[in-house]
Amino acid sequence: MRNLHFRRAARTSVLGGAALVAALALTACQGGDTAAADNAAGSAPQKPAAGTSAAPASDSTKTDGSGTSASGAASGSGSGSDTAKESGSATRAPAAKQPQDSDTGSGSLPTCTGANTKLTITSVQRPVNHMLLTVTNTGSKACNAFYYPFLKFGEAQSVPPVVEDSKPQAVVTISPGESAYAGVTTSSADGSGTGGYSTQDLAVGFQDRNSGSAGGMVDVPLGKDVYVDSTLTVTYWQSEMDNALMY
Repeated sequence: MRNLHFRRAARTSVLGGAALVAALALTACQGGDTAAADNAAGSAPQKPAAGTSAAPASDSTKTDGSGTSASGAASGSGSGSDTAKESGSATRAPAAKQPQDSDTGSGSLPTCTGANTKLTITSVQRPVNHMLLTVTNTGSKACNAFYYPFLKFGEAQSVPPVVEDSKPQAVVTISPGESAYAGVTTSSADGSGTGGYSTQDLAVGFQDRNSGSAGGMVDVPLGKDVYVDSTLTVTYWQSEMDNALMY
């Protein structure tokens, strides 16, 4: 009986010791796994945070030996290239030479004179005491009729004044076969004029661009006696007949 109890106690003691050894082995394994996991975590590269450059911070501050950072040198080089490109694209071609006016410079149009025109004068019913002077281009090239015609009725010692309000915006150019016009007020309608006289003689002269005489005076038949007084006036040359008779 005593031997039976002794064997049971020995078995129990052996079993307890085996359990203790197993527990210690399990603890050691868990400790080793934990240490390995910690070592693995410490040796693994960390992923950079969002928005942070993966390049080392020291790269952005490297110098080229002259005190200029590598990143700054690259930036300066790029801006210089862009500046040169913009400078080249902003260069403009020289402006084209403007053409000369048709009546200036070489190849200018001739001035209308008695040599390349024909002059006629007629009386009109409206306005009263008015006449219409017409100049027609008889040449083969257009001519310029500058300013207004010089008029000399009979033995007058001076030409009549011009109606300044009739001045056109541009020089009147007359093409071959075409005409221009000037209105002539011969006398006042209310009899207020002075120094009146009648004549059948009229001479007309042209002006050049400098307001000088262009060619000689041209005799223009009146066909009848025309009464003129101190209110005698003439308009600038006009391209339209109606414009010549509105003053």
